Amino acid sequence: MSGKDDLVRFGVSMPSELIQQFDQYIGEQGYTNRSEAIRDLVRKTLLQPGRLNPEQLVAGTIVMVYDHDVSELPLLLMELQHQYHHHIISTMHVHLNHDQCLEIIAVRGRLDQLRELQSQIQVHRGVLYCELSVTYVDEQNEADGHAHHGHHGLGAGRHAHSGPSAGERAES
Repeated sequence: MSGKDDLVRFGVSMPSELIQQFDQYIGEQGYTNRSEAIRDLVRKTLLQPGRLNPEQLVAGTIVMVYDHDVSELPLLLMELQHQYHHHIISTMHVHLNHDQCLEIIAVRGRLDQLRELQSQIQVHRGVLYCELSVTYVDEQNEADGHAHHGHHGLGAGRHAHSGPSAGERAES
């Protein structure tokens, strides 16, 4: 939600025990009020996988853990990422231990195509975990040519974002 949006107030009734648990939860999460916590829960709910149009433009991550000792798996995963290079913004590779690697792939594109990539990753023997998490992309800015492609390097092209806070991220 941007600062330009009009706020609408409405009442919510809850059993006292539930609101006590909710207040404890929002305090633990660092919220300063119920409204922002409820907004984040609604955003997260609206990003549930079944609620989005498969053709929706999204951005997000594919997080996977795999056993690098499984024959040919690292090579297969690299080849698969090359096949989807136009959807991949960046990757980060972490060695968890002697056998396991964690890879985080930042992605952007149509939801159905990103789901296809995630599905093709998870079916390989040796992939222990693979999950796609997405959030909306402002399609109006995409149409206006305000899309950001590639990485944000240092130097003349550097800029700051004043978009959604960490609280506005969503998981699928």
